[in-house]
Amino acid sequence: MTVSIWYVLVALIVLQRLIELMVARISTRNLLAGGGVEHGAGHYPLMVALHTAWLVSLALLVPADTALNPVWFVVFLILQAARVWVIASLGRYWTTRVITVPGAALVKRGPYRWLRHPNYLVVIAEIAVVPLIAGAWQVALIFSIANAALLWHRIRIENTALAG
Repeated sequence: MTVSIWYVLVALIVLQRLIELMVARISTRNLLAGGGVEHGAGHYPLMVALHTAWLVSLALLVPADTALNPVWFVVFLILQAARVWVIASLGRYWTTRVITVPGAALVKRGPYRWLRHPNYLVVIAEIAVVPLIAGAWQVALIFSIANAALLWHRIRIENTALAG
């Protein structure tokens, strides 16, 4: 039995996301216990559904024996480094939800020195790049459009919360 490199990659991304969700859950619990306030919680199930559907589509719509594009794979690896940088820069404030802590200063280290929402740039790129590794441009296009709509809403929520 031959192991599909594509399925291994998708499985590793799923594992990464599950670990991140565990870290986010701990951060969320700690932030809320420390007086943090969640904003726009109603959109969160849509975010989870979108990302879950994206991962499922990668597993179901891309044939196991698809040739992988090494250039897009290198871009993906660069995005993973950026993802780690973003999470490390936010530290205890990193979560998958929009939570503010009254009196806490905005993080201005790492990529946050130059960009307001670097995490979203990484996610936008990943949603497009991962399917492109396998030539699944249709998956990249559909989920990029859906993600753009959802992030437009979420960024408005976050900007309002951070301005308050």
